[in-house]
Amino acid sequence: MRALLTDAAHTLVPPRDDRHGPLPPLLLVLTVVTGLVDAVSYLALGHVFVANMTGNVVFLGFALAGADGLSASASVVSMAAFLAGALAGGRLGTRFAAHRGRLLALTTALQAALVTAALVAAAVTHGRVTTPVQYTLIVLLGLAMGLQNAAARRLGVPDLTTTVLTLTLTGLAADSVPAGGAAPRPGRRILSVLAIFLGAFTGAVLLAHAELTLTLGLILAALVVTALVARHVSSPEASWAGPLK
Repeated sequence: MRALLTDAAHTLVPPRDDRHGPLPPLLLVLTVVTGLVDAVSYLALGHVFVANMTGNVVFLGFALAGADGLSASASVVSMAAFLAGALAGGRLGTRFAAHRGRLLALTTALQAALVTAALVAAAVTHGRVTTPVQYTLIVLLGLAMGLQNAAARRLGVPDLTTTVLTLTLTGLAADSVPAGGAAPRPGRRILSVLAIFLGAFTGAVLLAHAELTLTLGLILAALVVTALVARHVSSPEASWAGPLK
């Protein structure tokens, strides 16, 4: 338990000599964003994911088999937008490989711009999700999450992919002491799971009791704060910001 709490504390407030500097807490914020975004996409945009591509592939299979309440076209559009965002994120990752802090600041700023456009699109119809609004939001949010995934992959912080939890949960069990493992980073792994849960729960509550625009506004606020903090801490001489070796 002590190791778990220590690891969680170091994830939230990294030590000065941490190899990843301030990246872990910033990526936890983006993990919360993932939960919020997928709450919006699944609950408000017709049972589709824009961050969880495994779910989308499964939904596409269900839809093509004739399952009710699912749209093959929505899943395909979401995956295409996500891939386009990931492609752009990959190019940015190559260009800014020498400074991980600047990469995070730029990608979250671009995400914020995309979410701003989504917020405007939703506000025009006062939160009513017409078919044009549905697909506009799927594309914009899919692009944003593709960018985020590509950036997180390039940043390379262990157990903080910001979206994929299957391996994180597997690691919690398979690497645990009862399984004969060394249980590395248990606190960080649990925080990652809790972060996406918190985002999903908060998004679901907001969508049930308020307009879609409020949830999108919260997503935008989280991205703007992350971008500003990442920019602020990304000094040229920051030792943690260099590429991983």
